[in-house]
Amino acid sequence: MQFGIFSVGDVTTDPTTGVTPSEHERIKAMVTIALKAEEVGLDVFATGEHHNPPFVPSSPTTMLGYIAARTEKLILSTATTLITTNDPVKIAEDFAMLQHLAGGRVDVMMGRGNTGPVYPWFGQDIRQGIPLAIENYALLHELWRKDVVDWEGRFRTPLQGFTSTPRPLDGVPPFVWHGSIRSPEIAEQAAYYGDGFFANHIFWPTYHFQRLIGLYRERFAHYGHGTPEQAVVGLGGQVFMRKNSQDAVNEFRPYFDNAPVYGHGPSLEDFTEQTPLTVGSPQQVIDRTLTFREHFGDYQRQLFLMDHAGLPLKTVLEQLDHLGEILPVLRTEFEARRAPGVAAAPTHESLVAAAKATEVGSAGGSPEFSEKVEA
Repeated sequence: MQFGIFSVGDVTTDPTTGVTPSEHERIKAMVTIALKAEEVGLDVFATGEHHNPPFVPSSPTTMLGYIAARTEKLILSTATTLITTNDPVKIAEDFAMLQHLAGGRVDVMMGRGNTGPVYPWFGQDIRQGIPLAIENYALLHELWRKDVVDWEGRFRTPLQGFTSTPRPLDGVPPFVWHGSIRSPEIAEQAAYYGDGFFANHIFWPTYHFQRLIGLYRERFAHYGHGTPEQAVVGLGGQVFMRKNSQDAVNEFRPYFDNAPVYGHGPSLEDFTEQTPLTVGSPQQVIDRTLTFREHFGDYQRQLFLMDHAGLPLKTVLEQLDHLGEILPVLRTEFEARRAPGVAAAPTHESLVAAAKATEVGSAGGSPEFSEKVEA
C-alpha cells in the first residue's frame, strides 16, 4: 500500500489573515511540502496540471524533476496530466526523460481536467473530451512500447517512422493511472489497458465512486488482466488533524467555508458526512481511512489533499507531521486486512521484474467502448 499527498497548487488567500501568497511563494511551498512528505515517510508526491489562475503548476515535469534531484525514495507523480490538450508525443518524451533523471521513481495520472477554457487555449474542442482522451492515450501507449511508430488518427497530424526519445528507462514505461470523477468511459479505458484507476472521491458521495470502481474492476477482469480483486485502484482523500478533534474543526472551518471549490456550499459537517473529508483527531483519521477498504475493496494507493484553500505552509507542514505519526498504524492495519492475491502497489522495480518474466506486448489501437455503460 502506498500513501502520499497530492497538490492542486492553488494560490488562495488565507481567510484568517487576508494574506495571499505570491506565485513564487506557492511554487516554493509545493517543493517544501514534497520534501517534507519524504521526510515523514510518505511514498508519493503528486502535482496537478493547470493552465489558469489561481493555480501555478503549469509544468509538472519541471517541478517533479527539481524535486527528484532533492529526494531519494519519493515516487513522483502527477495528480492530473491533461491527456486531452497535451500532445501525446510531448507527454511520452517528457515523462521518459523524467524517468531517467529520477531513476524510475515516476508514474503519471491521466485526466481530462475540469476547466473548459483550457481546450481552445490548446486548439481543442471540449465537446471532444472523451474521444481525445481515448485516441491520445492509445497513441501514447504505443509511443512508449514501439521503437518506430506509424500513426494516423482524428486529432493530430500523422506520424511516419517516428521514434520518441529518450526511450523509457529499462524499456518499461511509467505506470499509468487514469483519474476520473465521473466518466465510466475512463474507467473502461483503464481496464482495457490493465492500467490503474484513480478515483479522486473528495467531492462526490461514496456510492458514486463505488459504481465507477466496480465497473473498472469488472472490466479489468473481462479484458483478462486478472480477477476484479487484482485490479489496481487508487483513492483520494482529504484530512485536517489536531490532537483535539474540536480544535481541528474550529481551525479548519474558515478555510473550508471559503475554499475556492466547495466554499459557500454545504456545511463542513454535511461535507464530512458525505465525502471522505475527515477533520478531527489522528485516531479519527485512522478510523475513517480504514473504512475506505470496506467501501471499495483492497486498493494500492491512498493520496491525501492537505495544502489547499489558503492553509499557510506552517500549518501544512504540521499536518504532514501528524500524518507521519499515524502512517505506521495505517500501514499495519491495511496490511493486516489485505486479502491474499491482491496486487501490490506498482513501482518501477516491480514493472521491470514483470517485464522480464513475461513478454511485454502492446494492446494497439483504441478500445471499442460500449455506449451502454452507465455512470
